[in-house]
Amino acid sequence: MTNQITTVCPTSGKHLRTYDAWSAEQIELALAKGHCAALTWGKQPLEVRVAAVRRLADELRRHSAQLAALVTAEMGKILPEAAGEIEKSAVTATYYADNAHKILANEQVSIDGVDAWVGYEPIGLVLAVMPWNFPVWQVMRFAIPAITAGNGVFLKHSPNVTGCALALESLFVAAGLPENLVTTLVVAEPDVPEVIERLIADERIAGVTLTGSNRAGAAVGAAAGRASKRSVLELGGSDAFVVLDDADVPTAVAAAVKARFNNAGQSCVCAKRFIVSERIATAFTAQFVEAVKAIKVGDPLDSATRMGPLARADLRDALDRQVQASVDAGAVLLAGGKAINGEGYFYEPTVLGNMAPGMTAFDQETFGPLAAVAVAKDDDDAIRLANATPFGLSVSIWSSSTERALNVAKGVATGAAFINAMTASDARIPFGGTKKSGYGRELSAVGMREFTNIRTYWVASGA
Repeated sequence: MTNQITTVCPTSGKHLRTYDAWSAEQIELALAKGHCAALTWGKQPLEVRVAAVRRLADELRRHSAQLAALVTAEMGKILPEAAGEIEKSAVTATYYADNAHKILANEQVSIDGVDAWVGYEPIGLVLAVMPWNFPVWQVMRFAIPAITAGNGVFLKHSPNVTGCALALESLFVAAGLPENLVTTLVVAEPDVPEVIERLIADERIAGVTLTGSNRAGAAVGAAAGRASKRSVLELGGSDAFVVLDDADVPTAVAAAVKARFNNAGQSCVCAKRFIVSERIATAFTAQFVEAVKAIKVGDPLDSATRMGPLARADLRDALDRQVQASVDAGAVLLAGGKAINGEGYFYEPTVLGNMAPGMTAFDQETFGPLAAVAVAKDDDDAIRLANATPFGLSVSIWSSSTERALNVAKGVATGAAFINAMTASDARIPFGGTKKSGYGRELSAVGMREFTNIRTYWVASGA
């Protein structure tokens, strides 16, 4: 196995810290301890688990400044966005602490002559394979409901945010959760496929969740299938932001800029394809391009900065190839379109017009500050263009008519639809996709129950 992991600051390109990667023996020891901790935790009364999760919310807020600085250092997110994902995690912890008793309560079933109910019981230790783009929130939106339900977490985070992963492990302990209930594996990137497949096959792992690429999802889903284990996959996205001809254009433009360039566009669920009705396309595009050109790119620690660097050099280079391939296929470069010279992994906020199916930036997931604008002849054409993707996370529809917007939304295959609002995740509603965007759901009652044994009890009367 590879011996070390070195994290790199995307703002400067300089090394941050080097970590020793774990040996197979270290992973085995951690697995044994994590399995035991999960079994013990699952026997704790719900009141104990809820109290711990409530303390976790306090710890997240207490350490928000340090965690946010670490997130910014390791993946380049501007500081307010980093602090925002930590606060969102704290809000989520409070939500589950407040609602766990209702979500996990036995559900009585009316059957003549029988006392029957459905229970939601913990399954054990769950393997979580998490990405780098939201180093705190991605972990917490799975881990908080899983732990509240009585499970343990075996976390394989992305190597470039190893510092964040280890900090989160310490945070759970600081909140009073048992040692080894949440374990961060330190595994170098070349060794990840073999380690993950071996862990999924191990009987001490009860289920697996992954947020990441379709290639990684296919491997994890296949391994989980072979082991007959529960899995939840949140994969790629190419969300459509549909602006109908009766929409308020300035309002839609303001939302569109935020929806695409938040976190430097590095999100599965941010808007990527902007499908605009023909009658307002010129006005929308002009205002959108003007607003995108005004985005201040720079040091993510500077309060005036609105967009930081991409997280890694290879991500910046991949985005540039997608831009060039699209232009070669007939797309029109309206803003940006190249890497920014100097230190770090910065890329200009970019807008491509004249987009259509068959072009790289329309067909593929783009993970960076690139917006693809296509024009729709009418509502049916907007639906056609929105559906012209293998992905199906979410869609955002803008219109002065809720009925009209809902009719368009119902024609687009996604896991969620937002009307006159940008796509977002919230602890109170399920999050997940269709098609190649994965399966299963996170958050809400549905997400908490994903990693429970939904158990039927049947007691015959007179027994």
